[in-house]
Amino acid sequence: MGMHRRNWRSYIRASEEKPRLSWGLVRRVLAYGNPYRWRIIGSLLSILFYTAVALLSPLILRHLIDVAIPEEDINQLILAAAGLLVLPIISGIFQVITRRLVAQVGEGVIFDLRVSLYEHLQKMSLRFFTHTQLGELISRMNNDVVGAQTAISRTLVTLVTNFIEVLSILVVMVTLEWRLTLMGIIILPLFILAARRLGRVFRDIARRQMEMNARMNATMNETLNIGGALLVKLFGRRETEVARFSRRASEVKFLGVQRATLGIIFMVIVQLLTAVGTALVYGAGGYLVILNLFTLGTIVAFGDYLSRLYGSFQGLINAPVEFATSMVSFERVFEVLDLPVGISEREDTIPLKKVQGRIEFDQLSFKYPDTHDGLLSDVDRPYLTEKVGSILSEEVAPAKDHPSTFSSQAREYALQDITFTANPGDLVALVGPSGAGKTTLTYLIPRLYDPTHGAIRLDGHDLRDLQMDDLAAAIGMVTQETYLFHDTIRTNLLYANPGASEQDLINASKAANIHQFISELPDGYHTIVGERGYRLSGGEKQRLALARVLLKDPRIMILDEATSHLDSESEALIQEALERLYTNRTSIVIAHRLSTILSANLILVMDKGRIIERGTHKDLLNQGGLYAHLYQTQFNQ
Repeated sequence: MGMHRRNWRSYIRASEEKPRLSWGLVRRVLAYGNPYRWRIIGSLLSILFYTAVALLSPLILRHLIDVAIPEEDINQLILAAAGLLVLPIISGIFQVITRRLVAQVGEGVIFDLRVSLYEHLQKMSLRFFTHTQLGELISRMNNDVVGAQTAISRTLVTLVTNFIEVLSILVVMVTLEWRLTLMGIIILPLFILAARRLGRVFRDIARRQMEMNARMNATMNETLNIGGALLVKLFGRRETEVARFSRRASEVKFLGVQRATLGIIFMVIVQLLTAVGTALVYGAGGYLVILNLFTLGTIVAFGDYLSRLYGSFQGLINAPVEFATSMVSFERVFEVLDLPVGISEREDTIPLKKVQGRIEFDQLSFKYPDTHDGLLSDVDRPYLTEKVGSILSEEVAPAKDHPSTFSSQAREYALQDITFTANPGDLVALVGPSGAGKTTLTYLIPRLYDPTHGAIRLDGHDLRDLQMDDLAAAIGMVTQETYLFHDTIRTNLLYANPGASEQDLINASKAANIHQFISELPDGYHTIVGERGYRLSGGEKQRLALARVLLKDPRIMILDEATSHLDSESEALIQEALERLYTNRTSIVIAHRLSTILSANLILVMDKGRIIERGTHKDLLNQGGLYAHLYQTQFNQ
């Protein structure tokens, strides 16, 4: 009961919103029909043909009743009966043609919207994906796009069809008997009143229904993927997640019931008004027949036209309601398309011909945006108290001479005053406590984020002046958590270089010490790795990631070489592969191995977003600072 009261309150709030149906929005919607205008014109011509054919049936029926039967003319009777049979066939052919053309328009619009959405989402910054539920995006690309298709493929065509039919039927009815026509259309304003009153309510319920569907989809996507399912089981949150899904499904159910109920109420009102008009016309028409002022065939034909008129007029007044409802889908789709990209490419970018690999950080500072601009919606977890942005509430503490490895890393700026240079071929190791900003620093190099202050230069060029594709081609990155597609090993490796030959694939796998393992599998390189590679061990996935980036052969390598979850054999294989990986490349490595820091040209020790120590392994040990402490507690085991 309490759930229903809460849904009613949210529904009332939604119904108080004024529809945002503007001419600018309509023009933008109609623009998606422009590529298919000839098909739309063809469908409209087809509509004209079958509408004209359909209008002949009542006239033939009148002739049959008033002439053929009373005069006992067999020839006219046969012709009239044949006409009543042939006309539906002709009308049906044109309806099939119309339906095919309309379907081509509708499916084309779906295709265009989905591709536009997907293309735009591929341009969004990493921040957008870390703050947006995947289920919400999938809902926009599926449910909302299909809803938007209705406005183009069905609603507009229906609107034009019914408009043509209403005008044509009225002309014929006035020709038959203008007084009965006037009597039949006197109730039409009541149709309009009912549609206007219920139209806004339908639209608001549709918006709420789409929002609730998106949230329900987000819940399913979070908890039914392999990672989410594993987390739920490990923490015993099955009942909690079922309850959360049940709440959202209940909201969808309640709004569905509301929409269906209002729909049937509207239909009942329309049927009642239709009955009133029909009763008036048949009553008055019957009286005229009794007075011999009207033929029986004419009243039968008139009644047929009247039922067609009401049906077409009902469709005519429903079309704006359906169009306004489908506008909700367009609004939600356009909301995504209108989101700022975040990391954009300048128009006057500099093409990067040959990469040397010199990386310069120049007084760089960075903090994660603390606003909701450019985002869709927050994650809703009512049973948790989340304070995702709490890190923004504390000031940056000054670095101490001997800070604790486990000191708080809370601060406003994730990185502050970062300055260093990695020359071509250098190996730069990043060390420091968890949360010190090492991963954030590596994310700035491929422009997953842009600096708040300062700059990063590649071969003397600010990264913001370079083309994104050139930057992506120059940089290879292996993250701590290896992501693999649910596909074959071969497909996952070729993702780095689709044009690579079979020998290139084998050479990269051998260099990453994974070729022998793959060869021993029953399906070899055609083995399916499973969802996110869960069929492979941690070491196997990491070596596949190394083989993948070796196949790309980038000039700059960024690597989080975490091996805490690997056995000694896997770690030895990976360490040998890494030695080949670093050769002749500029490498920025979040170091977890003693061998890496010993061979590094430069070690940067980070704490609270700052570089507090720098130098070689020997120099830093002599300083006796944080690095010496980390070396004793973590590396020298």
